[in-house]
Amino acid sequence: MTAGPPASAAPSPSSPASLDRLRIGSAPDSWGVWFPEDDRQVPWPRFLDEVADAGYSWIELGPYGYLPTDPARLRDETGRRGLRVSAGTVFTSLHRGPAVWDATWEHVSRVAELTRAMGAGYLVVIPSFWRDDKTAEIIEDRELNAVQWRDLTTGMERLGREVRDRYGLEIVVHPHADTHIDGEENVARFLDATDPGLVRLCLDTGHYAYCGGDSVKLIKTYGERIGYLHLKQVDPEILAHVVAEGVPFGPAVAQGVMCEPPGGVPALEPVLNAAQGLGIDLFAIVEQDMYPCDPDRPFPIAERTRGFLRSCGAP
Repeated sequence: MTAGPPASAAPSPSSPASLDRLRIGSAPDSWGVWFPEDDRQVPWPRFLDEVADAGYSWIELGPYGYLPTDPARLRDETGRRGLRVSAGTVFTSLHRGPAVWDATWEHVSRVAELTRAMGAGYLVVIPSFWRDDKTAEIIEDRELNAVQWRDLTTGMERLGREVRDRYGLEIVVHPHADTHIDGEENVARFLDATDPGLVRLCLDTGHYAYCGGDSVKLIKTYGERIGYLHLKQVDPEILAHVVAEGVPFGPAVAQGVMCEPPGGVPALEPVLNAAQGLGIDLFAIVEQDMYPCDPDRPFPIAERTRGFLRSCGAP
């Protein structure tokens, strides 16, 4: 095998910039996994085998209960495949006020305990949907009122403080389609109303584009609030149909709105370079929503995506 250039060598003009501050990983979501149990999803041992074979070394836990929840068993299963866990994921409805805190904490504490036991440092926090992602039924108002915004922001600050103090983890809030924290206006409002020391953002490039946002602009404007990345692209033609027809997020995914890079938007190279320019270590986890999908579909996409990210300069 031919040795590469020494670490001190400058890249040639045609070489991609080094993205050495980014830690690339993938997640069960890229294998079509949305639920702890579902016959249409790949079994968890197959996910672990294939994510490692595709060239990733970092993973997220995915929906709690999909992967084994016994830390010793999960450490064994991930360790022998050369995998490490970057984050867990929790779902919240904190805009509904203090009445939901106990139920929220019961869910969060289970995930946080496993996340800490796996040596990870982050909880990705996803707000609840305002419409059902399968039936399109409107279950809440699309816009929050002033009281709900206050409950959302103060509740998220409380969550950040409790998770940090009890588990040593950092929360990163995930703007998401069909939720109250979605596009540019609501993300800015949320960030401006929350304590930077308690609440940072998981920027999902696909969801932000889905909701009309510019990821590079967000990184440049709120760089100190970016704590974590999800890498994803949107098919602009399918998105235009989704927006025009008012298709909810779940059916939009089934139609292929989230697509394999580099075939969609946003272009990932500028996003990655902007993230690298922050000068901090960041996880950049590939998440291509594909639920439901043929079980043989995810692995070749994951391999190609890993190769594409290497071509962009990702380690």
